[in-house]
Amino acid sequence: MTIRKVLLVDDEEDIRTVGRLSLSRVGGWETVLASSGAEALSRAAAEQPDLILLDVMMPGMDGPTTFAQLRAQEATARTPIIFMTAKIQKQEVARYLELGAVGVIGKPFDPMTLPSEIKRLLPSS
Repeated sequence: MTIRKVLLVDDEEDIRTVGRLSLSRVGGWETVLASSGAEALSRAAAEQPDLILLDVMMPGMDGPTTFAQLRAQEATARTPIIFMTAKIQKQEVARYLELGAVGVIGKPFDPMTLPSEIKRLLPSS
């Protein structure tokens, strides 16, 4: 799978800042940011990212709810989604994978290895 554009959804500004640096400088990908589930829905439909990195715990619309809404939109129904969470227990990871996520990345992530971690989770083309 070729990645050109990534949508990073996180309510924490510092995570978005570090994530953008990692994805664009280390990964070489165009990076679009959203700070909430609602913003993620509109940005994802407008930007058509190749991949969505989605925070699990956000105020208002949480990650799993946002995930379901993204799957319900025609434009993002098949976009690969990776959850990001600080709570990386086995049963939580299993639940996110059952929802249809391609993987789960723990937070805090290492900005130098985030792009390679993403590539490892995605199906190769």
